[in-house]
Amino acid sequence: MQKEPSYSVILPVYNEAGNLARLIDEINTAIAPSAGERYEIIAVDDCSTDDSLNQLRQIEANNPRLRIITHRMNCGQSAALVSGLRAARGDVIITMDADGQNDPADIPALLDVLAPDVDAVCGVRRKRLDTTVRRISSRVANGFRNAVTGDKLADAGCGFRAMRRNVIVELPAFNGIHRFLPTVLRYQGFRVIEVLIGHRPRTWGQSKYGIGNRMVGGMVDCLAMRWWKRRVICARRVMQPA
Repeated sequence: MQKEPSYSVILPVYNEAGNLARLIDEINTAIAPSAGERYEIIAVDDCSTDDSLNQLRQIEANNPRLRIITHRMNCGQSAALVSGLRAARGDVIITMDADGQNDPADIPALLDVLAPDVDAVCGVRRKRLDTTVRRISSRVANGFRNAVTGDKLADAGCGFRAMRRNVIVELPAFNGIHRFLPTVLRYQGFRVIEVLIGHRPRTWGQSKYGIGNRMVGGMVDCLAMRWWKRRVICARRVMQPA
């Protein structure tokens, strides 16, 4: 009988067919030294219109640690992340993008920093290999976000993270949580730190985000976070037994 996994890797997937086989192979290679066979990879297909789901099913046939979750409709990256978090069984949960730009070889670096007194570790892309427009827009958005939310993050847009299972118990589900997850955790009283990671160029497919579909919504979300900061209930409110 297969043992319960100690680690869960979550991949929100939307039209990434050409990236999946290589990426999942790399995840297997990177996490095995830490996890042995006690890990799972949860791919959440957000109603892809390309061959992503078929590719995942072919990979699943030869990879018993791959689990596939499918959405009934396209709900967005935040919804895919939440679906994966709800399904995760590991004590440590790793989230990363499915576009291949996060390097699975950095997984051990994240896990090394996840000390007993650390609740979550977030990646900071050492050198972003994106277009100039994307880099500039992200820099501006990051500055605005930090100023409004009061939470200083070097790279809020990086989805490559490792966290302990207990931090997701009271995690709210809303569109945009994939961008604000570190801030939400800090508001709840958890310790979140950042670590430098690599970044790779996209070799297949295209980005789902641009200035047009991020700017206005992102600004509104920042204001919502400012309100939520004043209303949040501390997740560490119960005193532990002596």
